[in-house]
Amino acid sequence: MTSYAKISGKLPDFKVRYRLLLEGGRQYYQRMRCDWSYKGDDISKTGIYMIWPEFLALDGSVFPQDTPVPMSGMATMWIVSPEMRRQIHCSEIQVGVKGYFMEGGRRVAEAVVIEVIGLHSNADLY
Repeated sequence: MTSYAKISGKLPDFKVRYRLLLEGGRQYYQRMRCDWSYKGDDISKTGIYMIWPEFLALDGSVFPQDTPVPMSGMATMWIVSPEMRRQIHCSEIQVGVKGYFMEGGRRVAEAVVIEVIGLHSNADLY
């Protein structure tokens, strides 16, 4: 599978450790287009952010697209909006920050930032 890094030519913005909150046996797959909210956000006021996960296998490689992702693991995170990267995420994202993968107003995973990778250098590209 082609990773976002190969497609974009950039580094991921940050990496998280996640745990899916599955309901009714639902499965999630690589390239799910969930969004992000920070723990403590009132999403009726802040909204949610277009930050997409790319799930990683145990060896750190990109998880295959056509198989379900594990219930817990690591994912690199990709901020879709350059403007929001500069305005909000460069100051908010740091190791230890907690948040959620969101589908609309529903939390589908909880996550914690474990590494900041290209967040600040990617902000300089736009």
